[in-house]
Amino acid sequence: QAQVEESGGALVQPGGSLRLSCVASGFTFRDAGMNWYRQAPGQERELVAGISSRSGRTTYADSVKGRFTISRDNDKNTVYLEMNSLRPEDTAVYFCKAVGPFGGYTYWGQGTQVTVSS
Repeated sequence: QAQVEESGGALVQPGGSLRLSCVASGFTFRDAGMNWYRQAPGQERELVAGISSRSGRTTYADSVKGRFTISRDNDKNTVYLEMNSLRPEDTAVYFCKAVGPFGGYTYWGQGTQVTVSS
């Protein structure tokens, strides 16, 4: 059964750092584009960062550019989101999404909570 599972969410103070992980199984990870989304209470789910399957090209939301870094380890079937200089407005549930070649499949994780508060 194909799935992705996030971990690493926590309560952190403003200015702090966290690293989220998303482990994939049941599909060919290196062929999938991987994305991180987030959803704050009462708001739409938004794309935070993405990394392509082959070239490793990355994209970021303007709100996180220069603070967040997405990366992937194809040997470990894992995608990471390194988050630095965290702000209260980064508080949200963070979701991992895998997208297959030509959009052939989409797998969402259950999410991990990130809370930025003093």
